[in-house]
Amino acid sequence: MRLTVIGTGYLGATHAACMAELGHEVLGLDVDPDKIAALQAGQVPFYEPGLDELVATHIRSGRLRFTSSYAEAADFGEVHFSCVGTPQKAGEQAADLSYVDAVIEGLGPHLRQPALVVGKSTVPVGTAERLARRLATIAPAGDEARLAWNPEFLREGFAIEDTLRPDRLVIGVPAPGDPAEELLRQVYAPLLAAGTPLISTDFPTAELVKASANAFLATKISFINAMAEMCEASGADVTQLSAALSYDPRIGGRFLNAGLGFGGGCLPKDIRAFMARADELGADQALTFLREVDAINLRRRDRMVELAREQCGGELPGRRVAVWGAAFKPNSDDIRDSPALHVAARLHQLGAQVSVYDPKAMDHARKAFPELDYGYSAIDVAQDADVILHLTEWTEFAQIEPQHLAHVVAQRRIVDGRNTLDPHLWRDADWTYRALGRP
Repeated sequence: MRLTVIGTGYLGATHAACMAELGHEVLGLDVDPDKIAALQAGQVPFYEPGLDELVATHIRSGRLRFTSSYAEAADFGEVHFSCVGTPQKAGEQAADLSYVDAVIEGLGPHLRQPALVVGKSTVPVGTAERLARRLATIAPAGDEARLAWNPEFLREGFAIEDTLRPDRLVIGVPAPGDPAEELLRQVYAPLLAAGTPLISTDFPTAELVKASANAFLATKISFINAMAEMCEASGADVTQLSAALSYDPRIGGRFLNAGLGFGGGCLPKDIRAFMARADELGADQALTFLREVDAINLRRRDRMVELAREQCGGELPGRRVAVWGAAFKPNSDDIRDSPALHVAARLHQLGAQVSVYDPKAMDHARKAFPELDYGYSAIDVAQDADVILHLTEWTEFAQIEPQHLAHVVAQRRIVDGRNTLDPHLWRDADWTYRALGRP
């Protein structure tokens, strides 16, 4: 089939390349000419394992190309995927839908033949119905310009796997039997043939699936971090507590790792937007628990700052702090709402000399936080450090031998913000090892 993907950021570039991998002809559209030029040259302007190679492969195959023209996209595609961002509004909790609206306003007037527009962005419930009405009003094709909602469930670092082998597909349509469902079944035919479950539902339910999933995951992370607070108060070990809980099949171990908490471009802003929409609908009491989920998450960052201060003898001015990690999670260069950089910037504000290293996110970190110092390796930033903070759980940090740092640092002190280092290894090498939620 001939598909367009509008918005070539993290979601859009991945979706476009993966749809080409499924055999479709794909045209990616973005209003940023620099991004289009880079992608057309086979260069993805962010880090996602395997995506550079996949994009380059299908540019060479002829199944993937890019444009900045809505008119070209409308003439080319049978199905148009909207993959633009929905960031948090400045100074508010609610989602900024201006990019989503811009897709409808930009594409709609060019749709002269029957077409399907498919929203994949995370949006407040009620958005799809509004957009469907607007699309039918401004498109020359009228009611033949249809809308469906097909939320994404990608994990950064595993985006290709999650697109090509998803655990489920959700399709929201205006009414049962809408032709949009059959068209999307054709788009995803290889996935359905491989046994991927498909849930066909109405617009509001499809919109709520993604918001609810993110709210649940955020709640699970903040739950175990609340237990970490209890462990610190009582002398218990949250890693052992988590292991014991994970054997209960009703609970499971995924997202039950205590540490510095969540960040990134999805969970924080999505739970806030969910609360804002609940308030608009008069259902705010249903989601009041998410306020505490958010608060627990932010408290972990404050606790890390305090642990760093403790390891520096109670004084931060002039102390040298090495920070391992800048991305909000490993296998990504995404620094949006990064807990690691939040802590690093706070320590800098309190007078510490902070040096940061991350395997992939250095360029983004330097632009966003030019006041911090940066090094070329984990060992480089540890030079003369009074304490090392392990804040993003990259594999290479776990593989560092403590004895290799013994004569590099000023003091053998490390605080594990992700509970993924081996405390016995570090303590046996005569280091002071501290971690969130552990004695």
